Amino acid sequence: MIEVKDLYKSYAKGKVNALNGITFSVEEGEVFGVIGPDGAGKSSLFRILASLLLPDSGIAVMNGHDVVKDYRKVRQIIGYMPGRFSLYQDLSVEENLTFFATLFNTTIEENYHLIKDIYQQIEPFKRRRAGALSGGMKQKLALSCALIHKPEILILDEPTTGVDPVSRKEFWDMLGRLKEQGITILVSTAYMDEASRCDRIALIREGEFIASDTPQGIIDNYADILWSVEGTRMSALLSALRDHAAVKTSFAFGDKIHITVTEGLQAGELKQYLAEKEFGDVRIAPIKPTVEDCFMALTNESYE
Repeated sequence: MIEVKDLYKSYAKGKVNALNGITFSVEEGEVFGVIGPDGAGKSSLFRILASLLLPDSGIAVMNGHDVVKDYRKVRQIIGYMPGRFSLYQDLSVEENLTFFATLFNTTIEENYHLIKDIYQQIEPFKRRRAGALSGGMKQKLALSCALIHKPEILILDEPTTGVDPVSRKEFWDMLGRLKEQGITILVSTAYMDEASRCDRIALIREGEFIASDTPQGIIDNYADILWSVEGTRMSALLSALRDHAAVKTSFAFGDKIHITVTEGLQAGELKQYLAEKEFGDVRIAPIKPTVEDCFMALTNESYE
């Protein structure tokens, strides 16, 4: 179990606030996701929980061990995978794994069952230097090294950043299997679509949790009227939508624009307004919100 209370962290002698009173808990065997953009404070939080960074104030406890007072014990019970690939580039796959197993007085053979599903995919390349691996294989090697000592808690800092969609899906499937083994998993990501793979999530912005619930719970609390708008000249279309008095917010989502509107506005009215601005082929439809829509709405509220 992870318990965090009133965690603060700043840099540059207090001029840059990274964490502003973070409080949350994670139950044993739970997959808890911290979702937010780059610079929101995810890595600072995870480095503190991994006992690699001292907080300014607050308490963080990992399965009963304080990350400051009991840091040696904390390091024995966690597996940590940082955002950047940090294994030894000049060592082979097998040499990296052996090295990390030795650090924890164990062997690859002793805990092979923990990493079997993951390691089997890179085992054919076990003599290849880690620096020569593809992004997806580096990710699998790093996870294997984080698991080799049979940790109680796994801390993964943006593990799927820069990895192709297929490898991202494979990685989350692996996390699902690890959860079945009773490992508590704390994972951060900037990909909002990965939120649905977590039991609970927290949305983080500027060092603060702006919401925390199950992914569906976050979505169920969305109260705005949400429409999707498709058309040509997306940049100009976005500007035109933002100029309409009844459009509350508008954000680009891939090849579509998601807008929230005031109650009473009809899609036909908006279509006519856009036609007058020479946007002829426009498609407008009501849609269900995603976690990303919820994040944008909560961010917008906090700035108002």
